Amino acid sequence: MESFIIQNGSSEGLLIHYYPSEARRSHGAVLIFSGGGYSHRSYHEGEPYALMLNEIGIDAFLVDYRVNPHLFPAPLIDARRAVAYVRENCEKYGIDPEKIAVMGSSAGGHLAALVSTYKERVEGDETEIAACIPNAQILCYPVTDITSHRGSYEMLLGDRVELCDTVNPITLADESTPRAFIWHTSTDDCVDVKGSYRYAARLSECGVSCEMHIYPIGVHGLGLATGDPKRERVEYVQRWPEELTRWFKLIGWIEE
Repeated sequence: MESFIIQNGSSEGLLIHYYPSEARRSHGAVLIFSGGGYSHRSYHEGEPYALMLNEIGIDAFLVDYRVNPHLFPAPLIDARRAVAYVRENCEKYGIDPEKIAVMGSSAGGHLAALVSTYKERVEGDETEIAACIPNAQILCYPVTDITSHRGSYEMLLGDRVELCDTVNPITLADESTPRAFIWHTSTDDCVDVKGSYRYAARLSECGVSCEMHIYPIGVHGLGLATGDPKRERVEYVQRWPEELTRWFKLIGWIEE
């Protein structure tokens, strides 16, 4: 693993951790945004995902995006800068610039969906929009609209929470939104699974390819569902990395 800092308009910069796969089977790459309700970044939805992706043959970049007290658009700027950095340095990393995915859990899933759908310029960021849009989005029990998890929107927007519709991936999605892989549990006790259904329905309306798995058991924040660290172990849900691998093969991102 290699860590480095890129510019994001703040004094401290944006920290990114690069995890190259030793058993590489893909010229794609995945940028990971951990969950945490925009108040923190959860470890178990970060490095363990990167190592899982390495095992299936894909390079990963874990992005330490800004969280509260930093408000919107800071997290979006960080996500955009990270995507643009990987695309601009694709030759260095041996990555196909048309095979860059974003991946996030919970609020990190909201950020992954937001960077996939938000196309307006924001104050403090002059990055070319086209360079910031990923080619695929992988959403793990994501926050979508404010009704799926109000707390994440409050952490993101502060006292501007009435602007929630402007950062709603469901309303922002259009025909050019990148394809998606989504998973959630129907018994999620924190982020309402109906938000994932609504987002998938919107993608369908736009003609955007989407694979979604709704597992019948499991609380919120399962991560890899292995029970480590200190999370519920749900063997039935542990299949989702296998389903993700099959999807990567389907879209031609992993070599057989």
